[in-house]
Amino acid sequence: MDYRIYIYLITSLFAAFGLSGINFDKILKKNRYFESRILVVLLSLALGYLVTQFILEFL
Repeated sequence: MDYRIYIYLITSLFAAFGLSGINFDKILKKNRYFESRILVVLLSLALGYLVTQFILEFL
């Protein structure tokens, strides 16, 4: 299996862990818990992708 998949997974998990410290409920409308969780998932995937691309280019 390709090592890039592992790097994507690891960086996405780190990004999700880092984004969990931000309270998106205060930014969004009230009672929109599900939407804030979807936002965290999408942001963590995007951030994980960008960090992985940086790592692969750097190496």
